[in-house]
Amino acid sequence: MTNKQISILGTGWLGLPLAKELLNKGYTVKGSTTTAERSEHLRTEGIEPYLIQVEPEGITGNIADFLSGTEVLVVDIPPGLRKDPKKQFSEAIQKLAVEVEKSGVKKVLFVSSISVYEETESFPIYTEDTEPNATSAAGRELAASEEILLKNAIFDTTVLRFGGLIGAGRHPVKYLAGRSGLSNPLGPVNLIHQRDCIGIIEKILEKDIFGEVFNAVYPVNPPREKYYQQKASEAGLEIPLFEHSENSEGKIISASKVMRELEYGFKVPI
Repeated sequence: MTNKQISILGTGWLGLPLAKELLNKGYTVKGSTTTAERSEHLRTEGIEPYLIQVEPEGITGNIADFLSGTEVLVVDIPPGLRKDPKKQFSEAIQKLAVEVEKSGVKKVLFVSSISVYEETESFPIYTEDTEPNATSAAGRELAASEEILLKNAIFDTTVLRFGGLIGAGRHPVKYLAGRSGLSNPLGPVNLIHQRDCIGIIEKILEKDIFGEVFNAVYPVNPPREKYYQQKASEAGLEIPLFEHSENSEGKIISASKVMRELEYGFKVPI
């Protein structure tokens, strides 16, 4: 058991179950949300709630109190880059970094994404030694946000790049079922279950590993067409149909560093 204090910026699909798990492990947990209604829900779960919004224009809410006394800050806020690829998410992270510096927090865990890596026809295998090479505006913006935190000399940041998130009622096959003309039938799948996301974060905290980058996907990468058609069939959903007229693009994310350095064994197959 521990009495460390963790602040989780963003208590959504992943942040809330992470907070509850850390409470069970004996951590004191502060959690941020953007709505008063959700704030009350956090309180009933035993999480100290804060109404905080981190935007490129600035931070609203009592960020100083939220960070006060915190040993590790977990940053798990949605970049909003899918809805708005031109959003300057890195500017929001820069403003957050300034507040972290002032707070005295020395350790940051930044939840990022494998979207910082480009997909190509050669299906490259990416490890943490590969520099982010995304050409999309959203991918570059996320990589810039990582760099801001990693290069900060006042606190140590570990970046955790998750693949596609599944579990707890969330799976891409629900959105693909019944669709046709889908691209990249041979592109490898890179997914990870919510339970493994939480398990990996717990390992980083337990081993106190900061100043690192980890890629985290389940270490099996079946082709998209085969995988999603099988999952649709298992769920009784309409089979998605893929287009083969163009070459597939994709990438394979290696999770070997997570398994080796964190001594983590994946729990939930995709």
